[in-house]
Amino acid sequence: MAATIIDSKIFGDMFSEADMRYVWSDENRTAKYLDVERALAKVQGRLGIIPQEAADEIVKHCDVRQIDWVKLKARTEQVGYPIIAVVNQINAACRDKLGEYCHWGATTQDITDTATVLQIREGLALVQRDLAEISAALASLAKKYRDTPVIGRSNLQQATPITFGYKMAGILAGIERHRERLAQLKPRVLVGQFGGASGTLSSLAKGAMETQAGLMQELGLGQPLISWHTVRDNIAEVGAFLGLVGGSLGKIAMDVKLMMQTEVAEVFEPFAPGRGSSSTMPQKRNPISCLYIHANISVVRQHAAALMDAMVADHERSTGPWEIEWVVLPEIFCLMAGALKQTKFVLAGLEVDAARMRANIDITKGLVMSEAVMMGLGPCIGREYAHDLVYELCRAALKDNRPLIELLAEHAEVSRHVSRAKLEEFCDPANNLGQAGHMVDRVLASLK
Repeated sequence: MAATIIDSKIFGDMFSEADMRYVWSDENRTAKYLDVERALAKVQGRLGIIPQEAADEIVKHCDVRQIDWVKLKARTEQVGYPIIAVVNQINAACRDKLGEYCHWGATTQDITDTATVLQIREGLALVQRDLAEISAALASLAKKYRDTPVIGRSNLQQATPITFGYKMAGILAGIERHRERLAQLKPRVLVGQFGGASGTLSSLAKGAMETQAGLMQELGLGQPLISWHTVRDNIAEVGAFLGLVGGSLGKIAMDVKLMMQTEVAEVFEPFAPGRGSSSTMPQKRNPISCLYIHANISVVRQHAAALMDAMVADHERSTGPWEIEWVVLPEIFCLMAGALKQTKFVLAGLEVDAARMRANIDITKGLVMSEAVMMGLGPCIGREYAHDLVYELCRAALKDNRPLIELLAEHAEVSRHVSRAKLEEFCDPANNLGQAGHMVDRVLASLK
């Protein structure tokens, strides 16, 4: 019976995603234990550290389909760790006691950590796929709305006009940095573990480093310079990276939520009949995906902090911090998968109302163009005087509920220097988008 939101029959595919759940499932985790034991036997047989006959027999029985899950659960609860329970079953399945050579020179944490790294590799591949799709969706929006004016907002107040393409390109640049971070962290993180009891491989009288090198080559992982049983920055880095990704997804969700407000109504999540409806207010169109994104990434950040707690480990094999990773790492990946999925959905079908964006720029009757007016008047009457003059005219426009341009055109000092036509140019949002389009183009040109 599922008790967590990730595995819920009702909520599981809203908060998470099936492929990522499989990566962190008991079945896949155990299969990864077997992958490591199989690779270890193959390498040690090839090196002559264990008999080739034993290696062949062990390899034959490192098959997750042969696992007795009831026995595995009972033995794990008895011992406290699943690796011995897995090795017991391999040993029992092998003929002529050849299974005694299984796990030769290894310790529980070697197998567990290396299996975890294999799971991380699979999980990061899914994240990489989703980030590429999100990048493509943002690039499409940035290109399509490169020159579509929308009001910029500062402290939730109208600021100066930007373009919606500029808004999307700014977020896109951050996503691209995440993709770069992911490529950079892989060589540090995708490194296996094989060190024995205290990490020194004292359990193998010969061929220790050759075994380690061969094992990592067999699994497609990097060989560690030194054992990292209680030096866990690599695992914490994964959590920190996913926390950063979550922050960017949360930024998307936050802006979409705010822009969906009735009084704003500039963009909307994709429409489907009944989606976002209220049980009591039929007129409502609530954000849905954005809410799940917000919830998921908030928990991911807390879990990332827990992985940093897990770094504070005692001596060469820790007493508890290691198990923190067992609890939070699967949840970090599964919740992030859900946030990524919801973000892809939002961006792929985002509804953009360019007319409403322009109407919202105009609701202040030109006040949002005060900076452009000030800068336009500056060369004629001096910037400081222009600032004070425009400030007073803005106050008057608010008090009398009149368009700013009317007050500007009526002011003797202004009209002496600037024509009505020039004032209209100052007050046209399309003429005051700065380098927005150029910056969009720079971001799009940087995509690989």
